[in-house]
Amino acid sequence: MKAEPRCRRETLALRRRFIGSSCRLFFPEDPVKITRAKGQYMYDENGNEYLDCINNVAHGKFGHCHPEVIRAAHQQNQLLNTNSRYLHDNLVDYAQRLSNTLPEKLCTFYFLNSGSEANDLALRLARQYTKHEDVIVMDHAYHGHLTSLIDISPYKFRNLDGQKEWVHVVPLPDTYRGLFREDHKDPASAYADEVKKIIDQGHQKNRKFAAFFAESLPSVAGQIIPPPGYFQKVAEHVHKAGGVFIADEIQVGFGRVGKHFWAFQLQEDFIPDIVTMGKPAGNGHPVSCVATTKDIAQAFSATGVEYFNTFGGNPVSCAIGMAVLDVIEKEQLQAHALQVGSFLMELLHQQKEKHPLIGDIRGAGLFIGVDLVQDQTERSPATKEAELVTTRLKEEFIMLSTDGPGRNVLKFKPPLCFNKEDAQLVVDKLDKILTDKRC
Repeated sequence: MKAEPRCRRETLALRRRFIGSSCRLFFPEDPVKITRAKGQYMYDENGNEYLDCINNVAHGKFGHCHPEVIRAAHQQNQLLNTNSRYLHDNLVDYAQRLSNTLPEKLCTFYFLNSGSEANDLALRLARQYTKHEDVIVMDHAYHGHLTSLIDISPYKFRNLDGQKEWVHVVPLPDTYRGLFREDHKDPASAYADEVKKIIDQGHQKNRKFAAFFAESLPSVAGQIIPPPGYFQKVAEHVHKAGGVFIADEIQVGFGRVGKHFWAFQLQEDFIPDIVTMGKPAGNGHPVSCVATTKDIAQAFSATGVEYFNTFGGNPVSCAIGMAVLDVIEKEQLQAHALQVGSFLMELLHQQKEKHPLIGDIRGAGLFIGVDLVQDQTERSPATKEAELVTTRLKEEFIMLSTDGPGRNVLKFKPPLCFNKEDAQLVVDKLDKILTDKRC
């Protein structure tokens, strides 16, 4: 028997009663109750339609509830869902499909259920392969909610137990607000030299480095685009120190950046040693993956300890993963992300000319950040103004949120079906809000 729908106030009261308060809501003072979604739109209990600009889990052409993904899940659910200890074509077919999108050396796969699981496994792989412990991460990085990943996420550990001895933090390669900015003659080398300094300092203390762990495009840090050549130079330093390079694609993979399928490919002629992927891999279904080299995988197997994940690589998840790849290919989502993202960037740059609150616009494809500042010279974060903008946009039935250390960067990571009409609507509303004296 179907339960009667609750009013929003009752749902909120029950959430406060039963759900941990650390599980936070968007717009906590006036949260939205979403009951269904389709494409790039979400609907509340009253049928109001919201344009979703931030839900990068829903990745397919129709975004939320893509019919091909639903069909693939339903059909496989009717046949079988079990673990990967049995032979099944879906597991190997999905691995083969993913391998076709990656450089040849990244040819061994492990399937899991979340980005956090994938990053935790990547850390284990790196340590087993190198026989080292220490990890280098970018400032403000976030790699997941497991204990092992909180430890390598400055975004989190600075508010908890602090930095572990085996964790080393390097400056974020931010050419707008960082140490080396857009006027520097070679910011990539300058930021990479900071990594080398950390390695040299660690060696003086007899520390040994297992990995440099980086989001291909830092997201929580403020939608950052590392300067060209940075990853290549960092990899040289890390490899010389006996470590490996792990590229975290969980937020930005699967064609979102437009020019390439994977964001690490924006750094020309660069190939990481391990790649992690998640979120959009299942278009809302929990699917994640680690891709690595044969040598690293063999070193992991050499322990004699089995790696087993109860739900990782199950037939339903793999069927969904393949359906997502089908949709991206058939509906040319990568090209769509490039075209719409370029159009949105152009519109936003026009707004930058009009509104001094906009300090910087950066991005690739449909991964875009709008950095709001109190002062164009000092570039001080306009935190309150950014919060007001997102609140006012919600009143216009547009979902947008903020990121960055100052919570002042408007982040655009919409479903890939987000189109030019949507982009125009958002920017028109943003223009109106920024023109209003209240902002």
